[in-house]
Amino acid sequence: QPKRKAAFGSVGRRIPYRILHVINQDGESLGNMHRAEALRLMDELDLKLVLLRENVEPPVYRLMTGQQIHEEQLKRAEKKKASPKPGMWVITKELSFSSAIAKNDLETKSKQIAQWIEKKHHVKVTIRQAK
Repeated sequence: QPKRKAAFGSVGRRIPYRILHVINQDGESLGNMHRAEALRLMDELDLKLVLLRENVEPPVYRLMTGQQIHEEQLKRAEKKKASPKPGMWVITKELSFSSAIAKNDLETKSKQIAQWIEKKHHVKVTIRQAK
């Protein structure tokens, strides 16, 4: 059974690579170092190691606080939620009204259109000429 991709988070002490590229919690590069040295640094600073990029040589790890990890997980979840799912169709909302529409009706309908756009729906508006 193939290993599934782990969620973004602390890798603990299980690091399969001998040499790592380490970035500190402020985003500054600490350079390449041996796994044991990275673990020692992690313990000294009371931080967690997080895998950022695995497909480069050497793999990139970042030292992060628990709060930073949590914020990054929330950011990634929000980004995933916002991206359209493959195979999903686009929802088109259609709204039509007369050119003689009352002011408060127009405001109500414009609020509805704004809500649809916020939800990433396509909106089609038709205005009929009043008699």
